[in-house]
Amino acid sequence: MRLRLRSPRQLARSLLTAARRDPDQVADYLEANTEEWGALAVTAPGDAADVLEQLEEEDAAGLLADLDPTEAAEVLEEIAPELAAELIEDLPIDNLAAALSEMPGEAAADLIGELDEGIQEHLFAAMDDESEAEVRELLAYPTDSAGGLMTTEIAFLPLGLTTGEAIERIRQLHEEYEDLSYVYIVDDDNVLKGVLSFRDLVFVRPGSPLADVMVPDPISVNVMADRELVAELCQRYHLFGIPVTDDVGRLVGMVATDAVIEAIQDEATEDFAAAVGAGVEETVYSKVVESFRMRAPWLVLNLFLALVVAWVIERQTGVISREPVLAALMPVIALLGGNGGNQSLAVMIRSLASDDVPAAQVPAILGRQAGVGLLNGLLLAVVSGFVTYLLLVSEVFVSNAPEFDVATIVALAALTNLMIAAVAGAGIPLVLRKLGQDPALASSIFLTLITDVVGFGGFLVVAAILL
Repeated sequence: MRLRLRSPRQLARSLLTAARRDPDQVADYLEANTEEWGALAVTAPGDAADVLEQLEEEDAAGLLADLDPTEAAEVLEEIAPELAAELIEDLPIDNLAAALSEMPGEAAADLIGELDEGIQEHLFAAMDDESEAEVRELLAYPTDSAGGLMTTEIAFLPLGLTTGEAIERIRQLHEEYEDLSYVYIVDDDNVLKGVLSFRDLVFVRPGSPLADVMVPDPISVNVMADRELVAELCQRYHLFGIPVTDDVGRLVGMVATDAVIEAIQDEATEDFAAAVGAGVEETVYSKVVESFRMRAPWLVLNLFLALVVAWVIERQTGVISREPVLAALMPVIALLGGNGGNQSLAVMIRSLASDDVPAAQVPAILGRQAGVGLLNGLLLAVVSGFVTYLLLVSEVFVSNAPEFDVATIVALAALTNLMIAAVAGAGIPLVLRKLGQDPALASSIFLTLITDVVGFGGFLVVAAILL
């Protein structure tokens, strides 16, 4: 394998393309060209991380071990914590501890949090005291809280300074902190008193007291605040970051923009997983036993709910025996209801996630969803009834009953199920919220129960009445 390229970024693009075809060849090339690998890690750690993600874990761990701690830290920071935890298991503890000590505290905490407790303790023993204390503090907070998202590397200044003194102090802080979008103002007890953007600080008169030019009582969150609240406040007030305080108002950190974006993405994926009964913390890198524990309870519940549907069908076996074509048409009605209900479910969960469903608007919202269900139901009733009639008269389907009667049964069942499904899809998340549960929690499973019971049971009841 030969690569004649002018820059590490060109090397990264070529390596990434090659790694997707033959990861072993790329691993061999990088092991034989350690200078190029080191230059790539320094110049473009994100691209280096992309290449590592395509390689076998053992090869990726070997390449990480070839980097010095600072370089390894920058590359690890660009890899998803779940995957990074898989890659570093074979690294020597001392090498890994040195790399983690070079990472920002929140990134190191995310990575260490994915490791087994035994490995965590070995790492803490090998890390420097300051890094260990910072990571332990961050790990004490839930991962979906403001404390779990925040960085403790923030710029803050005492209340008594002038703006000129503040600018000089920030010059000294520039190398220590990467993010200087906001400067937070605290009193002698470290209680948050105000905030000032770096841009505003530059343009005010040098002799002005910070207390006169800062924004007092800034928007902030408690360390235990849920990430949904953090994301909501940042979006509502167009913030690049939000300060985090403890129970008495002391400044302890800041949730930066990238962490907010990541929180929004995580919340969306968790809602999707919760809706279908998968583990909200599960990823493709989760251990088999952990995934089993998270999924199995919902599958067992699904089994019992399916037995309810089976019982409903069993009650109407007489009409099926008289008209066997009904057995072929039943799933059509259930499928239409399931799809229509899931559309309403997705819209409602999305709106709840962005806090767009005030209690006063619930009746109107449900009314609109019922209207959508009615219109869809009327359309699908006409189409499904007409298509069923054509299939029967052309003898594609064989029926002992009059073709028009069977087509009417299909049309009425489709109309009823789509209306009920639309209301149920919107209502289930609202009921779960009212009960204090996650609105997405297995909502798809409960919706399937309703649409199947109405789809199968309602269809057979209508058939028993008309035939």
